[in-house]
Amino acid sequence: MNPRLFLIPSPLGDNDPCEVIPAPVLTVLRQVTHFAVEEVRTARRYLSRAGLKGQIDSLHFYEINEHSTPEEIEAVYSVLSSGQDMALISEAGLPAVADPGSRLVALAHSGGVEVVPFVGPSSLMLALMSSGMNGQRFSFHGYIPVKPEQRREALRNMEKQSARCGETEIMIETPYRNDALLGDILSVCRPSTKVCIAADITLPTQFIRTRSVAQWKKNPVVIGKRPCVFLIYAE
Repeated sequence: MNPRLFLIPSPLGDNDPCEVIPAPVLTVLRQVTHFAVEEVRTARRYLSRAGLKGQIDSLHFYEINEHSTPEEIEAVYSVLSSGQDMALISEAGLPAVADPGSRLVALAHSGGVEVVPFVGPSSLMLALMSSGMNGQRFSFHGYIPVKPEQRREALRNMEKQSARCGETEIMIETPYRNDALLGDILSVCRPSTKVCIAADITLPTQFIRTRSVAQWKKNPVVIGKRPCVFLIYAE
């Protein structure tokens, strides 16, 4: 059989995998011995909780992160090209979406390796579907600039794009900058612009609210260092 690259979702937080990962996905996960992951320690913990406890030391792990060079990713791909199946796992959610693993997927396609995606939690789609905003037309901007003035300019442009095209603008941020980003959103966007904060999605501490900028200013919230998705929609 030709080798396959399985795209395996992972929980968005400290969930029991059985709560958020479909059973057929966990079955496939237990049949693979080669794993491309962002961080080995996180992946080992996930696999242990997913039913591979006691087998972890017999598995093979290959790290692909934002610092991986093309040569290092090609070295990981050589495992696939040698005929071995492999699973790609992100730190959280869907692999290859806002994730460095996409470079391995590109190599798989160029080399004729079958790519097999599986369903699982996506913070972006879960946030969008629960925001009440336009789910037919939207843009994902990933991480926007870190420098305050550049970030505020990016937010102004996103608000203009949303108003012009009637689309939802989606972004994420490193958790320790969540509140700084929210502060900039509230300072540069119009009072009527809708803002959705979707934090700790699928966890017991889940917080998802959509309010106008004016309403958020009247009822401020501290997000803290939690995984969070931000959405804005200007009518």
